Amino acid sequence: MRNALPRLVLVLALCSGGAALAQPRRQVQEFKAQRELTAEEKEIAKQRAMGNNLNSYGKDIQVKQPPIPWMAIGLVVLVFATAVPFGFRAYRNTTKEISGANTFGANRGDEEEA
Repeated sequence: MRNALPRLVLVLALCSGGAALAQPRRQVQEFKAQRELTAEEKEIAKQRAMGNNLNSYGKDIQVKQPPIPWMAIGLVVLVFATAVPFGFRAYRNTTKEISGANTFGANRGDEEEA
């Protein structure tokens, strides 16, 4: 009884494998026996395949355009309009200091401060 189960499994495996191999095979000529489609028939088949849209979900959907962020653009313009005069004033003062420091001789600005 102990050795009967593995032998039974082995016999069943061999029988099922043999049955699978014993099935008749298709010949390649069967596939070649089909007639070729003409160009017109191919075009009709292509149009039929393109026309049969199984999922026509995308046909009715309209893409929503996001609105222009006018509030953000206005805020950026406001920040620049506020910062430009201060930046221009800082640039002008800095260039005056640098031009005074680069002067040689009697025109130097250090003597006036002393």
